[in-house]
Formats: sequence, C-alpha cells, structure tokens
Amino acid sequence: MGEEREDPQKLKRIAADSYDYDNDSRWPDYWNNVLIPPHMTSRSDVVSHFRRKFYQRYVDPDLVVEPMSVGSSSQPARPSATSSSPPPTNNQARPRSSGSTNRNSGTSATAGPSPTPLRWDRQTILFSVNAWVFVVGFLAAIPLVPKHLSHRAYRLSFMGTTCSSLYALYSQYGKPRAWNLQALQVYFQTIIASKDFIYFIYCLTFVTSHLCLKFALIPVLCLAFEHVAKFLRRNFSRSTLYRKYLEEPCVWVESNSTTLNILTSHAEIGLGFLLIISLFSY
Repeated sequence: MGEEREDPQKLKRIAADSYDYDNDSRWPDYWNNVLIPPHMTSRSDVVSHFRRKFYQRYVDPDLVVEPMSVGSSSQPARPSATSSSPPPTNNQARPRSSGSTNRNSGTSATAGPSPTPLRWDRQTILFSVNAWVFVVGFLAAIPLVPKHLSHRAYRLSFMGTTCSSLYALYSQYGKPRAWNLQALQVYFQTIIASKDFIYFIYCLTFVTSHLCLKFALIPVLCLAFEHVAKFLRRNFSRSTLYRKYLEEPCVWVESNSTTLNILTSHAEIGLGFLLIISLFSY
C-alpha cells in the first residue's frame, strides 16, 4: 500500500522537475516575489523546491511538496567541528586551541564581508535602472522644476524604462534562434504578450514623440516604484536604514500592488483619450 501511495507522487515530482519553467511567463514573476536571502538563489535545491511549489500552485494542486529545511544544511557543521576536536589534556593544549580559534576568527572575519556586496546580476541591473528612472521621473513630475530640466528628465525617464524593458526581454527570452521570417514570427509571438514588451512599446512611443504629457509618467513611475520596493525588501531587510525609513513604503507597495495596477490602467485609458483629443487639436 505504501508503494502504491508513493508512486503517484513520484510521478508528479518527475513531471514537476521536467516542466518547462523557462517558457512559462508566470515563473519569472513568481520567482521575483520569493523572499529568500540572496546567497540562496543560486542553490539548486532551493530553486527546485520553489519550482515544485510553483507547479503545485499553477499546474497540479495534488502534488505534495515537502518543506525545505534551510537551517539543517548549514548549522550542523559547527557542532561536528567542536565534537571532533579532542578535549585539552594539559595546559599546553589550551594556547594551541586558542591560537587556532584566533586564526579561524581572523579568517572568518576577513571572509565574512565577502557575501555582502551586491552581484551585478539581472535583478541588480534592473533595480539600478528603475531607481534612476524613479528619481528622474519624479523630478519631471514636480511643477517647480524649470521647464528645460523637466522636459529633459521627462525624456530620460522614458529612455531608461525603454532600456530596462529591452534588457528584461533579452535576459528572459534571449534572442531569436534565426533571423528569418519564421523564427522572428515565433519569437515575437512569445514576447508580445509579456509586460516588458508592452512597456517597451509604450515608452518607445513617447521617446520618439514630440508631445510632453506628464500624465504619461504615471505608469512608468508605478512600475519603477514597484521594482525598487521589491528589490529593497528582498535584499536590504536587515539594514537599519531600510527599517527606519524605507520599510513602511516598501511594505505598502507590496500589499497594494493591485491598486498600483489599477492606477496604471486608468492612467493609460485617460492617456488614450488625451491622444485622441490631441489628434484634433494639432
């Protein structure tokens, strides 16, 4: 009976491991919203665990996913090291052990700060560009900024979002397999419904246009604010500066992402009416 019960789950786990996550557009959003320490994102067991959670949520709810023990893989190494060392038998063994602990503490002190610098991976690059877009777009939206500076910040905010959307498309989907018509058609069919492609076309339209509609900055600012808040909450949750000044707005953004999407949708609808009116006014 036990083998009959385990066989379906074994088949489900095999199906979950062989599922094509790269071609599923829901997987990148799901993985970006997982809050885990940055040094654990490169571990294969962590990635496979959350892939099975994704498979259980969106594909097969009957799949049983076992809980992942994070602390058990890293913590037992310390008591094993202490238990393997023999107890000191005389007074001469004590300074040796203290010297070895001093060396170990010195090496751990030098090796400790190494994981803290941010890696220039996909998320870090997108965070840097989106933070720059948010600052520049906020300057463009302030009425007290001089007109020439506000107009330049308006253009730069759309250019930054265009570059970040193009980089997100390239890092997620890559480039076409071939440069013929059939391969390009298949490639564009996979990316045309993605959020990054829509923002790329949206920002490219206003970069090449002579119109200066500050109302069009609302979707760009909402997108940049959401990216920045998620990255800060994921990577700087232990920072005192984050806890003191940035934790409340970042938590508000994550809990009100639906509100920001609704605001973006209403802004795009209103912008469409403004563009229709501008056709008759020029």
